[in-house]
Amino acid sequence: MRRLTDPRELAALAHPVRIGIIELLSVEGPLTATELAARLGESPANCSWHLRKLAELAFVEETGDGRGRRRPWRVTEIGLSWDSDASPNPAAEQVSLGLAEMMLDRQLDRLHRARARASEEPPEWRDAMEASESATWLTDEELAARNREIRAILVRDLDRVTDPAKRPEGSRLCEFVAWGVPVSFGEASS
Repeated sequence: MRRLTDPRELAALAHPVRIGIIELLSVEGPLTATELAARLGESPANCSWHLRKLAELAFVEETGDGRGRRRPWRVTEIGLSWDSDASPNPAAEQVSLGLAEMMLDRQLDRLHRARARASEEPPEWRDAMEASESATWLTDEELAARNREIRAILVRDLDRVTDPAKRPEGSRLCEFVAWGVPVSFGEASS
């Protein structure tokens, strides 16, 4: 997993097309700019431009298997992480928070779309789908430990992303999103 510490890296990813490219290359493997464009609803030229920008910071690279205009790209690492409050620079912190918010918006959008089409799913997939929520009182040490435990579960099958041979028959791409943070109920949102 790539740990982002440079504000330039965070700023480069704080664009929906670039995050879309990273997501698709991560879960589908190498794709050309034209293939990415078709999936993202963008032009091939726009995807090529964003691929080059991502390559400048080593997020993606060409596979070397292409010829002419058919040049597949791949991610250099699966997974990204960063601290929203790691930088003493307020501008970098804003970029970090903005990227985190954009990612959460994308994840919630995928959840809403999955729930909207749940009735179209076979019964076994409808029964397997779940959204969970919990609140309890923890110390900071307990919260950190709980987050580590959840993270270990979430990355347990990460090798299936990069190695299709490890995917069980009948498996589908499934997304889990979790966060463990101190909260206040009844607080007005800003």
